[in-house]
Amino acid sequence: MVEKEKSRSKIFKYKIRMENTQVMVYIVLVIVLLLAQLLSPGYLKPTHIAGILRLASFMGIAAIGQNLTILTGGIDLSIANTITFANVIAAQIMMGENHNIISALFIVVCMGVLVGVINGIGIHFLKIPPFIMTLGVGTVIQGIFLIYTKGAPKGNAAPILRSICGKSMTGILSGVVIIWVILSVVAIVVMSKTIYGRKLYSVGINETAARFSGINTGGIIFSVYLISAVIAAVSGFLLVGYTGTSFLDVGTSYNTKTIAAVVIGGTAITGGKGGYLGTIAGAVIMTILDDFLTIVNIPDAGRQIVQGVIILLLVLVYSRERKKK
Repeated sequence: MVEKEKSRSKIFKYKIRMENTQVMVYIVLVIVLLLAQLLSPGYLKPTHIAGILRLASFMGIAAIGQNLTILTGGIDLSIANTITFANVIAAQIMMGENHNIISALFIVVCMGVLVGVINGIGIHFLKIPPFIMTLGVGTVIQGIFLIYTKGAPKGNAAPILRSICGKSMTGILSGVVIIWVILSVVAIVVMSKTIYGRKLYSVGINETAARFSGINTGGIIFSVYLISAVIAAVSGFLLVGYTGTSFLDVGTSYNTKTIAAVVIGGTAITGGKGGYLGTIAGAVIMTILDDFLTIVNIPDAGRQIVQGVIILLLVLVYSRERKKK
């Protein structure tokens, strides 16, 4: 009983800090937008902002799963290759035909479930550290899709999917942005308003104390990796609609991008603190940064370096903050 009260007290304190952090993230987002407008006049045009949101939506959707794993003190490094494999499978099944879209989505989700189950078994039952397990699974997935495609993926998006993930469905916003909004509401409610959400924070704050308080910590950890893989697979499916076809490097940067979005959004890399509301802003900030660096002709390697430096700096800040407590 005492452990439960202590756990609830810690969660309450973390939620207050989380709210303050998320307010700061949105202030940073506003500053970033104003700077972008100042350095590149016309940046805040509605059509350009709509394009930014469309690009951010793919990262934001994938970051839901990453947010869950990081909240529990873990990490998912199989997201990038899960996205790519789902992208390849979806395009090859659809072959540009609308009647194949449901079959493609079903197969992609099943693939995501399989990846999530494998990650969950390795992390929960075999006690393999999440970093090692998900990195290993991601590498295996990469090998499988290289063998499957022989280095030359085939297939095209169904016209319906292209219209959903295209430039506009509502006059300005793309359909994929609307999907992101819906999934965001679900993620925020689950993390902040449900028993499952409270258990996530408890596991992230102190897994041992959470177990002693009666929480099935193994089940929680297993579930976040399952959800993460399925969401990554769905992100890969949606990306086919954006690119029109499949590419073997379509998901390459998504491990870095989703981690950066989550950490920028105020979720501590050590777990137990944060939430998806901040991650939304983090995804938009990362997209603006990537977009602006592209505008000023910074190559992809340079953009990757910037993302890595941001993550390292934020991890350092959170580590120092945790030591003070």
